[in-house]
Amino acid sequence: GIGGLPRGRVVEIYGPESSGKTTLALHVVAEAQKTGGTCAFVDAEHALDPAYARKLGVDVDDLLISQPDAGEQALEITDTLVRSGAVDVLVIDSVAALVPRAELEGEMGDSHMGLHARLMSQALRKLTGSIAKSRCTVVFINQIRHKIGVMFGNPETTTGGNALKFYASVRLDIRRIGAIKDRDRVIGNQT
Repeated sequence: GIGGLPRGRVVEIYGPESSGKTTLALHVVAEAQKTGGTCAFVDAEHALDPAYARKLGVDVDDLLISQPDAGEQALEITDTLVRSGAVDVLVIDSVAALVPRAELEGEMGDSHMGLHARLMSQALRKLTGSIAKSRCTVVFINQIRHKIGVMFGNPETTTGGNALKFYASVRLDIRRIGAIKDRDRVIGNQT
């Protein structure tokens, strides 16, 4: 078709919880698979529902799924898959779940300021060149956080620092605007 997401670029889909970010990403995967593309799903949240993905038209048996333990591992897998040149669409769900190993191994109250942002910045610097060469579309799903004490401007921000904002060619802000009902029963969200 016409339009869609650009190949060889980084795309960010962000929004509040239950707004349809993963659903949109799975639709992208389904469309790519229909045209014979190879797709991968890095499930950092460990929340991918194969039955739901199948309902959206995803061939789950033909989808490369990885459930990494730490952010570094997820981004290494992403780098390996992109460099292989064999993947057309790669989805990372989600940036917020790409927790650095140091944070996972540390104590609950430890301060790890900027670790996540540094990890993302380093990974994107390394990835963008190989993404362009391999013509792979890399979709990062991200969550929204609220900045505390913001008087003016938008208090909303996305996780993982500013690197993704800078490197993403397309940023899709997804919001839930209403419920889809079957008589009185809610059967979905309108975004």
